[in-house]
Amino acid sequence: MDKGTGVLMHRAEEGYTEQEYQYELENRMRNLLWTVSGDYELDAELDTASFARSKYISLYDAVKQGAFARYFSRDDFGMYLVKKLYLGAEESALMTLAQMCVDQAVIKKVTSERKGVATLRRKAFEDILERDFDRLAGGRHLIGRIKIAMLQEGIDGKYLAEKRVREQVEKLFSIQDMSDTMEVIEKVDEFYNQLVDTSFEKEHGDLQKVLSVGAEDLKAFDWQDFLNETAMEASMEELISQANSGLLPEEDAEERRRAGQILINEEAAQKMYSYIELHYGKSYLSELEQERQNRRICRGVHADCKLYFTDGIIHNCVRENNTYVIARRTWEMNQRFYRQNLRVARHNIAALGDILKRSLQARNESEQLPSSFGTIVPVKLWKVGRSEDNKLFIRKFQQHNSDYVVDVLIDASGSQRARQHMVALQGYILSAALSRAGIPHRVMGFCTFWDYTVLRRFREYDEDKEADWRLMEFTSSSNNRDGLALRAAADGLLNRSEDNKVLIVLSDGRPNDLVVNRPNVRNPAVYTGEYAVKDTASEVRKLRSQGIAVLGVFAGEEEDLMAERRIFGKDFAYIRDISTFAHVVGRYLKKQIDNMD
Repeated sequence: MDKGTGVLMHRAEEGYTEQEYQYELENRMRNLLWTVSGDYELDAELDTASFARSKYISLYDAVKQGAFARYFSRDDFGMYLVKKLYLGAEESALMTLAQMCVDQAVIKKVTSERKGVATLRRKAFEDILERDFDRLAGGRHLIGRIKIAMLQEGIDGKYLAEKRVREQVEKLFSIQDMSDTMEVIEKVDEFYNQLVDTSFEKEHGDLQKVLSVGAEDLKAFDWQDFLNETAMEASMEELISQANSGLLPEEDAEERRRAGQILINEEAAQKMYSYIELHYGKSYLSELEQERQNRRICRGVHADCKLYFTDGIIHNCVRENNTYVIARRTWEMNQRFYRQNLRVARHNIAALGDILKRSLQARNESEQLPSSFGTIVPVKLWKVGRSEDNKLFIRKFQQHNSDYVVDVLIDASGSQRARQHMVALQGYILSAALSRAGIPHRVMGFCTFWDYTVLRRFREYDEDKEADWRLMEFTSSSNNRDGLALRAAADGLLNRSEDNKVLIVLSDGRPNDLVVNRPNVRNPAVYTGEYAVKDTASEVRKLRSQGIAVLGVFAGEEEDLMAERRIFGKDFAYIRDISTFAHVVGRYLKKQIDNMD
């Protein structure tokens, strides 16, 4: 670690003005990148936002990028990643593997020249392990446990792991002796095909097939814009996390309010609508209808927010930009995931649909009871004049009506990205089962970008079952303002004529919205953490008081279960395995049907 880096840490702790601090921080990090790489024209995305949480992680990232640029070809490595993503690779898993392999590729080389890097790396690894241990240990791939072992080895020089993890870690460590970019690429590709998607090579071909993806194929996949937008979104999510957990409880409310906000000027605010239209598709509402919705629904803590209703970029795109290409690619991947789980999906649709049909039929069945009038029962006529029992008749009593309507609301925020194929499948199973039972229903996904909560409509209440397949178009991005989305969904539900109304919410229990400060308006508080959970829970209680049965279907990490329970109370279903989806959700829906008047 150079002297300038030490000065930066000292100055950061003393305190600058925000503008001076950010300028000094980025300038020092870029100098560090240039010094290690030896290339003073090198340009790279630097993670200055995370510096407040861990200066070591941010600084080591600059060192790692600079070292890789010095000893290997960043362009060749980056182009491989883009081509792999173009063919449908899972972004988060591929990038995690790439970062781990880059670390191993440079560590011996850079520490032989700069001894201080070893100390910086160890401290960065300590911070990563402390911050991310639970997430890495509980991941659905083996990658998280491999990364834990790598971090432990970087801290203590040793690690503990089961046999299958040790085997992969040793393969990872072998990268330290590589000097050719193609060798590193081959190792990343091998890890991905073995640990993440074992069917990738069969469907798309080997590494040579990946590398043979041509310029014409990538022309529509505006990859530079894609990488920039991904980096921007990651920075926004980092700010959200900082607002949620980076401040101490005793800090004043004004500091907490500022922590999760991005300041924008009037010009940027005016461009918001165009950006939303470009990246989420045109709205199916007229400007006047949209404004009426905003005035009626965006009140209280959601004042100064806006709603945006769309059928999605695939159906109503302004132009075929990189977001459109990614949406189409995700659609294809969701369909592939469905085909891989075809038997389980069909079983769940049939089982859940039959549960709902039986419950509704039971409510329609009539019951015959003895009565003093109605249809006479001849065998009871002997009682006339011989008994005081005058119930010589039977009457038919009709059970409660089976007039039902359902709204399904799906969290489509960036926190769902790692499991978006599973969420798409769950949404499709639920929608197809409701169609099988003959229950009118609407399905929408929601996310929030800047001050717009985007409601993406997949199907309307009275459409045919063919509309259910549009759930395969599900994709996730940005943030989520759950309370406002619930209120907007219920607005349409309450206008339906059916007596019995049900709202099913598929979410991860983490309402989290980055607030955008617009000039000359009263801004809402930071919608994250405890504040967001309380507001969402309050909205659920309000809807139940209006006669809507609200059911939560949990599609997140186990650590967020408590928040989900606080939001939905006892009426939420936790799906641990897709094979149990019909049984678990069916039990809750059956209870709602049986309990409704």
